[in-house]
Amino acid sequence: MYWRMFTPQVEGVGIIEVILILVIVIGLVLIFKDEISAIVEQAFEAITGDSGEIIGGSEGP
Repeated sequence: MYWRMFTPQVEGVGIIEVILILVIVIGLVLIFKDEISAIVEQAFEAITGDSGEIIGGSEGP
């Protein structure tokens, strides 16, 4: 019973932290929207190019 007097009251802090992190992430996405979309497009182009090579298959030994 006495231990409750010395433990900090941190109820609800987790929700506030999650909301702040989401706000920061959304802000960063809005700021770097063009750069993020360019990176994603390059990644998909690389994946589709490599998948054709894998599916077509190079004849092994």
